[in-house]
Amino acid sequence: MLSKRRHFLYLFPLAGVLCLVLLSYAYYIEPQRLVIRQETIETSNWDAEFDGLRIAVLSDIHGGSNYMTAERLRMVVEKTNEQNADIIVMLGDFVSQKYEGEVGKRPLKMSPADIADNLKGLRSTYGVFAVMGNHDGEFGEDKVAAEFTRVGYKVLQNEVATIQKGNKALRILGTKDHLRLTKSWKETSADIKQIVDASGEGKLIVLQHSPDVFPIVTGDLSISPDLTLFLAGHTHGGQVWFPVFGRMIVPSTFGQKYAYGHIREKNVDLFVTSGIGMSVLPLRFMVPPEIVVLTVVSK
Repeated sequence: MLSKRRHFLYLFPLAGVLCLVLLSYAYYIEPQRLVIRQETIETSNWDAEFDGLRIAVLSDIHGGSNYMTAERLRMVVEKTNEQNADIIVMLGDFVSQKYEGEVGKRPLKMSPADIADNLKGLRSTYGVFAVMGNHDGEFGEDKVAAEFTRVGYKVLQNEVATIQKGNKALRILGTKDHLRLTKSWKETSADIKQIVDASGEGKLIVLQHSPDVFPIVTGDLSISPDLTLFLAGHTHGGQVWFPVFGRMIVPSTFGQKYAYGHIREKNVDLFVTSGIGMSVLPLRFMVPPEIVVLTVVSK
C-alpha cells in the first residue's frame, strides 16, 4: 500500500514538469512557427474560366501580440509572395490594442501605420483585398483602413470589387465586421443584398472577419445564388487545442461548429483560418500560425 502511494506521489512532479514543457512550447515555440496550408476546394457553383484560382488567406495579424514584430510581419509578406497567388485577402484584426497608447496589457505594441508599413509589398495577379475585424473596430476601423489604403491595398467595407478574366467576372464582397453592423441581421442582409445586386454579374466570394455571419447570408436571407465561397478568421482556430476537449477559446456563438477549416453548407463553401497572431492568451498549442492557400476548381 505504501509503495503504491509513493509511486502515486512521484506522478505529481512528473505532471508538473510535463505541464511546464507544454506551456513553454505553447509560449515560445508554436507562436513562432508559420505553416503554409494548401487546400483545394471543389465546387459546382463556379465559372470554369477561373478554375485553379489561387487565393492566399491571411487573418488576425494582431501586430504587437506575442512575437508579432515588424520582422515577423515582413516575413509574412515574403512567405505569402512565394505562393504566387492570384488573389491575396486579409480578413481583419490587424491591431492588438483597443486604444492608441494603451499600456499594461501586452508587452509589444504597434500602430496601424507601422503594421501597414511592414505588411506592404504583397503581390498577386488581381490585387490585395482587406476587411476590418473587431479589434480594428475597437481601435477605430476608419483609421486602420486608411493605413492599408495608403500602402496600396483595397479595403472593402460593405463594398464589392470585381476582377475580370476573359469574358467572365468574379465579384469579391467585403463586409464590415460582425460587431460593427449596427442593424439587425435581417436589415443588414437586405442592405448587403442590394449592394450585391447592384454589382453586376459573376460568381461571388465573401470576405468577413467572423464566420458567425456565414449562416445568415446563406440561410433564408441568402444574399445571392452566385455566392460560392465565404472566407473568415476571428476564431484563431481556438488558439489552443487538446484531444477530447477540442478547441479551447472560440469566440463564436456557434461554439466549435465554425471554429476552423473547410465547411460546406447549402452548396456554399466556408473556410475559416486560424490566422497568424494571438489574442486573449499569448499562446498557441496544436493550432500553429498559418498562411492558407486555397485553390478553387469546378467539379
